Amino acid sequence: MNWLYIIIVGAIAGWLGGLITQGRGFGILGNIIVGIFGGLIGGWLFKLFNVQAGGFYGAIFTAFVGALVLIWLSKKLKL
Repeated sequence: MNWLYIIIVGAIAGWLGGLITQGRGFGILGNIIVGIFGGLIGGWLFKLFNVQAGGFYGAIFTAFVGALVLIWLSKKLKL
């Protein structure tokens, strides 16, 4: 069940990140990948700045913030 939770949160966060940065998502697999890596980055950043976001919506917000950072970095590095 934990994997399903990670996939759902990743898909939503990746889709929202793509929607904000380019007006559309990255496709379902791309959204999941961006969202999962965004969750890792967002979790690291939130821990670094001692910010806590709990629950389902907190997980989506954390992954969304991380996804935005990931997309921004990939555009800056032209990946």
